[in-house]
Amino acid sequence: MSDDPAKSPETPENPQGAARPEKAEESTATVVVAAAANLGIAVAKAVAGLISGSSAMLSEAAHSVADTVTEVMLLTALKRSEKPADEEHPLGYGPERYIWAMLASIATFVGGAVFSVYDGVHTLVEGEQLGDPLVSYLVLAVAFLLEGFSLRTGVRQVRREAARLHAPATHYLRHTPDTAVKAVVMEDSAALVGLVLAAGGLLGGQLTGSGVWDGTASVLIGVLLVYVAWVLGRSNAQLLIGRPLPEAMRAGVRAELLTVPNIVEVLELTTLIQGPTEILIAAKIDFRDLASAADVEWACERAERQLRDRYPSVRRVYLDPTPGPEQRRERERDASAG
Repeated sequence: MSDDPAKSPETPENPQGAARPEKAEESTATVVVAAAANLGIAVAKAVAGLISGSSAMLSEAAHSVADTVTEVMLLTALKRSEKPADEEHPLGYGPERYIWAMLASIATFVGGAVFSVYDGVHTLVEGEQLGDPLVSYLVLAVAFLLEGFSLRTGVRQVRREAARLHAPATHYLRHTPDTAVKAVVMEDSAALVGLVLAAGGLLGGQLTGSGVWDGTASVLIGVLLVYVAWVLGRSNAQLLIGRPLPEAMRAGVRAELLTVPNIVEVLELTTLIQGPTEILIAAKIDFRDLASAADVEWACERAERQLRDRYPSVRRVYLDPTPGPEQRRERERDASAG
């Protein structure tokens, strides 16, 4: 993560995912497009795989089924995380999206990767009887177009958000807490690579008459899905465990707090990303010794207002008045003297 505020997708001047309803709607639309494309592709690949007897085509069908299940889970995540805070969940439902996104990455692993590797190894060991690959080629071509359209939708959203935050698109994609869009882009990219591998396996088998090419393609598709599942699982795990704001933004929070009258020092700062548009800030603050209770109260109000103005994604601010090191030393001296 870059420490340059102008280069980070989660910068003080440009907080990631500032509370914009259209951004959530755009993420939902991106996932819906991907889900619709993958559902149709999965059926076509399965039919083509059965007709041609291609292990790689059946692996690609499993890949598309896994992607469809993944996107259904991502839609569930997007909808459930939008529920407002209540008495049972006072901090809201934002982190729930990462639970469902984690389950989606597991679905990619189990539904796509495991089946693809198993089917590929089985083909390499047992061999296979290849049928007419023409249908498979046609399905692969149509699937490539549909997956490309779905990927284009996701990439456009990534580029728009990255441009809004003055960050490189790849940097934004790596660090964004909007894991729904990240999942769509990664899975569609993997799907295009998988289609090329499947076509290569079909062509190799057609030219040589050997099922080794097809089996190898199936195994490689499985390995590719393992990688995608691992990257997405790790991203969601970090956010579930609790990922802080980037260093540049934490420094900006400290600087903003120190501009508030009667705040002397920020003794401890805790930040937490609860969702793409939800940031929590908690801090132990050393207030001016001569400040009255009313002064402290109004300082807390002003600090929260300034943080929200500067970072629209900030939803919750908790400030704890805490004695500074000098006051503690004085108290210890007084206690020892007494």
